[in-house]
Amino acid sequence: MARRGLGKGLSALMGREELSESLVREIPIHQIRANPYQPRQQFDEDSLRELAESIRQLGVIQPIIVRQEGAEDYVLVAGERRLRASQMAGLERIPAIVRSPSEQQMLEMALVENVQREDINPIDAALAYKRLMEEFGLTMEQVALRVGKSVPAISNTIRLLQLPDYIVDSLKQGLISEGHGRALLMVKDAVHQRELWERITAEGLSVRATEQQARELRMDMNNPPRVNPSAPQPGPVPPEIKALEYNLSAYLGTRVQVVQVAGGSGRIVIEFYSEEELGRILEIIAPDGL
Repeated sequence: MARRGLGKGLSALMGREELSESLVREIPIHQIRANPYQPRQQFDEDSLRELAESIRQLGVIQPIIVRQEGAEDYVLVAGERRLRASQMAGLERIPAIVRSPSEQQMLEMALVENVQREDINPIDAALAYKRLMEEFGLTMEQVALRVGKSVPAISNTIRLLQLPDYIVDSLKQGLISEGHGRALLMVKDAVHQRELWERITAEGLSVRATEQQARELRMDMNNPPRVNPSAPQPGPVPPEIKALEYNLSAYLGTRVQVVQVAGGSGRIVIEFYSEEELGRILEIIAPDGL
């Protein structure tokens, strides 16, 4: 299934007819240089060794993609795991499809391959998304279309770059998940944010538990006014409203409160803590503008 998805992704970038008419060549591995636009910076050694053993037994089943720079000079476009594993397996040549992509396409193809196979950590993905937008002028919608993800998913991944370095490093190393990172973004106080991160790494908090604690910390920081104990207190929040609040909070990447009153009316309160965050939320709600 993974290979079928990858094939669709590359043909969408290169053109289905162009990809199908490409000829596979056996190219000496020493003539292939690394892709300077490779978004993925970390490769699991155990996974590479497993792939290398598979290549020793069965060979390279799916060709890599390269761009020819000279008579005996090629630059890798997509397939770095296969190239590294082939080197590890002792191969001298590797099957490759030779194309002439632009620099933008080289980044896009490498990103699509990694994202569709889930072989890239969220920080490397965020940096690649940001590079496509800043260096190549793509909109967030165009990036989302190229990698097959929603605009909110791209936005939420890029926001992880706002986290402090120690949290970013733990995301790169896979010590915490992208969901944990999004929850930590909800905590604006640096001390509380680090304390929650320490609980995640020490106690193995789930994403849901982390989100709940992040909401509680934010509510504490907001110092809500004290309520007169003699005043009538609101009843328990129905589970369907709680579920709606949770789903909206996850979608928008910020705390959302749904208040329902008698008669079926009510209001939705969306919290933001900076002009930048407000702009991000507005892009999600109204991508075409208001």
